Amino acid sequence: MNKKNNFISPGHNACAGCGQLSAVQSVMRALDKDTIIANATGCLEVTTTAYPQSAWGLPWIHSVFGNASSVASGIKAALDKKGDKKTKVIVFGGDGGTYDIGFGQISGMWERGENILYVCYDTEAYSNTGIQASGATPYGASTTTSPSGKESIGSTQRKKDLLQIANAHGLKYAAQSTTAFPDDITKKVKKALQTPGPSYVQILTPCIPGWKIKTNEAVMFAKLAVQTALYPLLEYENGKLTGSSVSKNFTKKPVEDYLLKQGRFKHLKKPDLKDIQEMANVNIEKYILN
Repeated sequence: MNKKNNFISPGHNACAGCGQLSAVQSVMRALDKDTIIANATGCLEVTTTAYPQSAWGLPWIHSVFGNASSVASGIKAALDKKGDKKTKVIVFGGDGGTYDIGFGQISGMWERGENILYVCYDTEAYSNTGIQASGATPYGASTTTSPSGKESIGSTQRKKDLLQIANAHGLKYAAQSTTAFPDDITKKVKKALQTPGPSYVQILTPCIPGWKIKTNEAVMFAKLAVQTALYPLLEYENGKLTGSSVSKNFTKKPVEDYLLKQGRFKHLKKPDLKDIQEMANVNIEKYILN
């Protein structure tokens, strides 16, 4: 633990320029010592706890890919039994453990209305196990299980909308941000923790090897994702959109500014870009705040 109480030290072995670890620092600034973290298997777990060391300065427990939410539920039940209403319980997971493998347990946690914050670090692929496609992988991305080629655009799926799924569970607070906006992340985590019941915060965290970008480009791409409206900053309270980076004065950047500089999208052709631009345009209509 450092003197600024960020609760995570630089003693980890994440990739240089890792967008995920930058986002984690922003999340940790919103926490205090009365916090317990349940962390699903993934890049964050592997890079921060190489035996016999740990980069964590808060109580932290490693869970397998699929049951981090169940572990958090058990921790919360034990705290409730003790009458401890002060200690907060948080789940950390990647998009693979959130969108796919652990989703059933997340849904159960949300259905039970447990006062637990779930934070998803979204790299849009299974970054830790070889860059396989996940439920968060966007259309057109080339991954090891959805490779681009003469007969393939890459991934043909559309990214699962976890915020709307969270809203469908009746969450009072759900939000998304990106690595490029650290203050926005910290603010949303604080707000989530102040909201009773389950809450969800999703953060786009560019992966250097997975996105095939340079070590100094994670923040740039995380910002472009917002500027193109492919991944806007969003905030929902009681199912209603109350915060959005898309406004009447929003000036969008073309999606090719974001896509074609990434190795995972460099194969895209003009018709493909047109289709993805239309997705961004739909987001602008959907998320604009008057």
